[in-house]
Amino acid sequence: MLNVRIKLRHLQAFLEVARQRSFARAAERLAITQPGMSKIIRELEEILEASLFERTPKGVALTQAGLTLLRHAGPAIRALEEGVSAIGDARDSVRRLRVGALSTVESRLLPEALRRWYAEGAEHADVGLNVVTGPSAFLLSRLHRGELDLVVGRMTEAREIQDLAFEHLYYERLLLMVRAGHPLAGVSPLLPESLGAYSWVLPPPQTTLRQQVDSFCLRHSLVLPPGLLETLSLPLSPGYTLGSDAIWVAPAEAVGESVAAGELCELSLPLEQQGGSVGLCHNATLQPSLALEAFCERLRQVAASMK
Repeated sequence: MLNVRIKLRHLQAFLEVARQRSFARAAERLAITQPGMSKIIRELEEILEASLFERTPKGVALTQAGLTLLRHAGPAIRALEEGVSAIGDARDSVRRLRVGALSTVESRLLPEALRRWYAEGAEHADVGLNVVTGPSAFLLSRLHRGELDLVVGRMTEAREIQDLAFEHLYYERLLLMVRAGHPLAGVSPLLPESLGAYSWVLPPPQTTLRQQVDSFCLRHSLVLPPGLLETLSLPLSPGYTLGSDAIWVAPAEAVGESVAAGELCELSLPLEQQGGSVGLCHNATLQPSLALEAFCERLRQVAASMK
């Protein structure tokens, strides 16, 4: 039985702090003072007799107890919200899938799956799709809380994937890409130290893709130069790379057309051999809808054609 001392405000405050990773930002979002937010969380911790958050240089992070509560509280609050909104949804006959997409699938896998989905016409005519992009930590945290139905991409290295169900589709490598005519294009063998003379376009810190870049630099004793462009934006990254001597750390999916057109080329020094596992991640505590299962099948079909 749920402890009667635990109120809805406790769970709402807990979920918002987990979402924002900051007491101050969470307090602002819920329109209460920061001391008030701290008091609410402290009350919840006293009731549960467990610490839910720990301080880090980047803000606050969930403890193991906090992760456990998040796994259950997120879906519970979502179920309550869905119950409240179900009347309106039934009246308007509106259904929507909420999909989180990592940059590794934004160029081919997801667009083609969407095309196949909408080509089916009447079968899913009443189902909308809301696609949210961002780093894996952000998307998987939302999946934990029941705010997304599915996350698609390369994410197995992410800490937040714990307790979520992952289905592997295929492996994809990160590549070191430069414009055609770049001083390092076609150089083989390519010495790692030569890479430090150029600017880089690479994933931001604290992302799973950046971890692979950091491992590459560690293996080759390479120090990245200053003036990095750190972004997950697929429109920005090639645009900047094509007009400069920058080295772009790019998902293989994102560069196929540019390579075929002779605009970009891969450096001879591989950043990684096999690559990471691209797949589907869902919250196993939630029952998938028929629409979600159908959309996952479209993703599997497209993935099979890409191998």
